Amino acid sequence: MTDKPLTGRARPDRRPHTLEEWRDLGGYEAVERGLRELSPERVLDMVDEARLNGRGGAGFPAARKWRFMPKPGEAPGDGPNYFIVNGDEMEPGAFKDRILLEALPHQLIEGAILAAYATHSTEIIVLIRDAYRDAIRNVSRAIEEAEAAGYLGRDVLGSGVDVRMWVHPSAGRYIVGEETALIEALEGKRAVPRKRPPFPAQSGLWGRPTTVNNVETVSCVSHIVANGSNWFQGLSRTQEGGTKVFAVSGRVHAPQVIEAPMGTTAAELIEMSGGVSGNGVLRCFQPGGGASGFLEPDALEVPLDFGHVRAAGSMFGTGTLIVLDETACPVGVIARHMAFYARESCGWCTPCRDGLPWAAKIMADIEAGAGHLSDLDILRMTVQVGGPRGRAFCDLMGGAMSPLGTGLDRFGALFEQHISDKCCPVARDHGRAAA
Repeated sequence: MTDKPLTGRARPDRRPHTLEEWRDLGGYEAVERGLRELSPERVLDMVDEARLNGRGGAGFPAARKWRFMPKPGEAPGDGPNYFIVNGDEMEPGAFKDRILLEALPHQLIEGAILAAYATHSTEIIVLIRDAYRDAIRNVSRAIEEAEAAGYLGRDVLGSGVDVRMWVHPSAGRYIVGEETALIEALEGKRAVPRKRPPFPAQSGLWGRPTTVNNVETVSCVSHIVANGSNWFQGLSRTQEGGTKVFAVSGRVHAPQVIEAPMGTTAAELIEMSGGVSGNGVLRCFQPGGGASGFLEPDALEVPLDFGHVRAAGSMFGTGTLIVLDETACPVGVIARHMAFYARESCGWCTPCRDGLPWAAKIMADIEAGAGHLSDLDILRMTVQVGGPRGRAFCDLMGGAMSPLGTGLDRFGALFEQHISDKCCPVARDHGRAAA
């Protein structure tokens, strides 16, 4: 197995490898070794020792999550354990999973087989948002190749392990990124989060033990088994193991996906993306996608991982860097974020169902020059009610409040100027540069 993880073997044109091409690169050696030489517990221990945190947003340690799954004979009743790969990537600014699904489907399949083995799962479902048509096609084709070669199906490689895998296209809603809402959607129900407990490992898809992990998380697993936990941990600059697939967008000259060590700084990622565009002067950035709080230039050298970004006052999330230069107005960006999250709310709880449209309407009024200073007090109250420690049923409301809350704290003067001047001061002062 090559020592280049994740995107290291992707072609420049993102054309996926055939099975034979993938095997020529060392593909499926980790599956052969894992199923023939290692116990499920040992695979789980290797992922634990590698310090692999989930790459879908929350950053929960993957192995700790897997340990909640019951072993054979421990689950009540009859039926399979399910392992679900979440490819419903809808975080504003995120496009890393799309690249992994389209360009490296066999890498995902390898990781999913090993993850299913470690969690005693016999059914793997890859949920992919319907808009990712190439990803659905490429992963489905790769699954067919893997089945024909004996890597999926009954008695895989003579190991006695049975595991099936298939793709489920999703209609696509942001709330489906929440694991219990995803399970509801797979069951053909309205995609709303479930009350917990019970947790999915106790009662998930169709009442059976279930684990849900993000595409990037699962894509790391075969590399850990092939190269060892210490190798994976050694790729990182911090205590959180491995590399990270960053998506860099916004005001940069070359928006792109970059695989870099965990702990790489925003300054480095912006430089690798051609530097700040617009007028070339950084105003702020969101380190973890649309649901992360704004950080200013003094945070450019903060190591980007879950712990360091949290300490800096934001959230690492999906590792999706959204960059704003001085010609981009954070108030306008927040208004678009609020409109997105209001539209994507499942409507299950009052703070989210009513609070987000209310915040979106106020932000739209401020952008249109029809805002009032009293609106800022209402927005701050909404942040307090719906923030990360607020009263909403799930994390969608809290995530939406992160850019609003940090925007009000860091750019309060801009909000007030929008209201007093009845226009966007940034567009007025930098109209030519912004255009």
